[in-house]
Amino acid sequence: MRSIKLLFYYIAFTLFAAVISGCSNNEKAASDKKTADTTATTANTAAKKSTAKNILFFGTSLTAGLGVDPDQAFPALIQHRVDSLHLPYKIINAGLSGETSADGKSRIDWLLRQAVDVFVLELGANDGLRGIPVKETEVNLQAIIDKVKKKYPDAKLVLAGMQMPPSMGEKYTVPFRELFPALAKKNQMAFIPFLLKGVGGVPKLIQEDGLHPTQQGHKILAQNVWEVLQPQL
Repeated sequence: MRSIKLLFYYIAFTLFAAVISGCSNNEKAASDKKTADTTATTANTAAKKSTAKNILFFGTSLTAGLGVDPDQAFPALIQHRVDSLHLPYKIINAGLSGETSADGKSRIDWLLRQAVDVFVLELGANDGLRGIPVKETEVNLQAIIDKVKKKYPDAKLVLAGMQMPPSMGEKYTVPFRELFPALAKKNQMAFIPFLLKGVGGVPKLIQEDGLHPTQQGHKILAQNVWEVLQPQL
């Protein structure tokens, strides 16, 4: 009788051990699969980043997003759109507050050390506010464009148009406004007619300084840019 009980306990223990072992093996297999999936996802993400093309936004405080958080500036909003569409592009925000066309001409060589596949030029506003001669601004902007073309001849080029307030007088504001479409046509650049369209002159969309867009204003700027930039991608 005792032998039968021992045999029963032995069989029960063996079955229990087999069940535990099976569960353990299943858990290990599930864990291994999860690790493999995570590794694959990480590898795919890294591969996408390594093959992503660069979109360089080169401009003033408008591009830099003065007065708003960096992720609220229109270049960052463009990156969100690019990501949502799973497009292989990385936005580089090279906006600098106070930048003039002359400053940009001096700074562009350093930025061109990295690959540029799409170049978005937003310069000239500070020239206009300082009353710098339009011809001088034109020469500087052309020099910047020439440097990009020489270093990256296959890069797609986009130019953002700018306008000055009427208070500066037609003698200055008209040639200043006409400078941008003329440059875009000359260099076969995609053209954003007026970066601040729908924002300039609208108090609720402009910060207290009267110059820079609010968070909501940057959303409109992003749309103005996206309408022209998207076909280039």
